Amino acid sequence: MHDTPRTATGSSHPVLSHREQQVLQYIADGHTYGATARRIGISVHTVDGYLRRIRAKSGARTQAELIRLALLSEQPGN
Repeated sequence: MHDTPRTATGSSHPVLSHREQQVLQYIADGHTYGATARRIGISVHTVDGYLRRIRAKSGARTQAELIRLALLSEQPGN
């Protein structure tokens, strides 16, 4: 396992936009790319783009790492 890169603010969690957080949460909740796209009114390609950006910011390489990131983001104080 690898460490999540630190952000400019020094926290161990990447700074995600509101939409990136929303997409990440839907995926972590078990929704498909298609279901996520329909629920928030964007294309499947846009969902894929958001997830690529999240992976680039966080260093996450697997679906499990994305889910871990989503769970850590839900903790109070994050």
